[in-house]
Amino acid sequence: MVTFRHFYVIFKTIKKHLTYALIFIGLLGTVLAQNVTIKGKAHKSHINKRIDVYTYQDLVTKLKLKEATDTVAADGYFELKFHTSYTQPVFVQIDNYIGKLYVKPDYVYGILFPEIDEQFKYYENAELPVNLSLIGGDTTELNMLIFDYEELYTNVFTPKGNQFLTHHMLFKRADSLKILCDKRYAGIKDPYFTNYYTYQIAGINASLSRGEKALINAFIANKKIQYHNFEYMSFFAQCFNNYLNTMASSKKGTTLYKIINQDASLQELNDFCRGDQFLKNDSLRELVIIRNLWEMYFNPEFNTESIEAITSKINTTTKIEEHKLLTDYMLKNFFKMQPGLPAPMFFARGRFGGLESFEKAKGRWTYLNFFSTKNNETLKEMAKIADLRKKYKDKMNFVSVCLDDSLNSFMEYIAQNPKYDWPIWFNNVGGVKQTAKELYNVIGTEAYFLINNYGTLALSPATAPSKGIEYKFNAIFKVKKKTTKTGIR
Repeated sequence: MVTFRHFYVIFKTIKKHLTYALIFIGLLGTVLAQNVTIKGKAHKSHINKRIDVYTYQDLVTKLKLKEATDTVAADGYFELKFHTSYTQPVFVQIDNYIGKLYVKPDYVYGILFPEIDEQFKYYENAELPVNLSLIGGDTTELNMLIFDYEELYTNVFTPKGNQFLTHHMLFKRADSLKILCDKRYAGIKDPYFTNYYTYQIAGINASLSRGEKALINAFIANKKIQYHNFEYMSFFAQCFNNYLNTMASSKKGTTLYKIINQDASLQELNDFCRGDQFLKNDSLRELVIIRNLWEMYFNPEFNTESIEAITSKINTTTKIEEHKLLTDYMLKNFFKMQPGLPAPMFFARGRFGGLESFEKAKGRWTYLNFFSTKNNETLKEMAKIADLRKKYKDKMNFVSVCLDDSLNSFMEYIAQNPKYDWPIWFNNVGGVKQTAKELYNVIGTEAYFLINNYGTLALSPATAPSKGIEYKFNAIFKVKKKTTKTGIR
């Protein structure tokens, strides 16, 4: 039987590891659009250590991406700058100690990274949570509201003495928490926070096995999918993890293994799912399929090549941009293109007809992009790459690969753009086993990668120029702008 005691023991264990009370407050700053700055001071025990900030690549795979890094100075100060287009949780890390913070675009946050309790230093490889203290004083800021919710949650669910909480009592307390939150936060206008506590409470109910169908109807069905809300997507995973396997076990004569392992058919998989009462909506059904394909890939009962084929089919046929991005991330991972691995070397045709080698890029940071003269969006990005190269050509390489089918269209593009004087190559070249597009598993006609000076993938995929890659360049090369705010150095 699930009781609050299970949750409470876990909660108390985590609290033992935390050394400072959480005081989460962000400070609104007038900074570059879509920019986040975390300025702070670490305890003297962290001096000269590296400090990193990570985000989730996406909320299906939940693979982490390093956004920025700095070294804690002799006076304890550090600064981390990166780019985000939406509100999301980030993780600030020194050694194996990690603090969580919610950030939104156009904010400057001032934080204190605490001293680590000596009793936990023997956990050498385990990730241990710490609470970050932030500078500021706005009680309506997102992180402060989250801390307030956590206190409310603790007050509602903490049993008195050795009281045993039955399922019925837990259900009543979950309902009480929702009522209290709706009343307490009625005047809060932050939509992320409203969804935060709504889906936190939904997750509590799901953990208590409180009627899966009722929960899906109440919190997911006929509602907008929130791809970038961590709490929504966590609840979504609770409801739909292993969902297709469960469906298959309840359908006589239906073999999910045949659909995937033998036929590798997206159409059959769609038909199989369309009959489910919750998967009538095309967008929701496709997301559930994507979520389950990710799980199946690591399940030895399913054929990985078939999963790759179906995922690739979704990637090329979906009309939903978020699903294209998700499947792109999945395919990069499936094909071993994740950050930290060696960047594939390749040959391509140069602008003057000679055979060019990507080996030339080794030893410097390199921004590699794939484009097509038939894709107007990628042509706009090429213009932005020209601007970036003017600024960073002394620090890094830029290499562009054209994915046109026609050599003539490539040559016309080169002739029409003489100012684009960095290496721009043509993908299709004879005499090679695999083209650049094949080696980098590019789906479609657009892709971006950032490769470090050791020749390994730093960002795979990387963001486009219009999506904020310059913030990553600034973090790498320590290009800083002065940001003067009260309470922050």
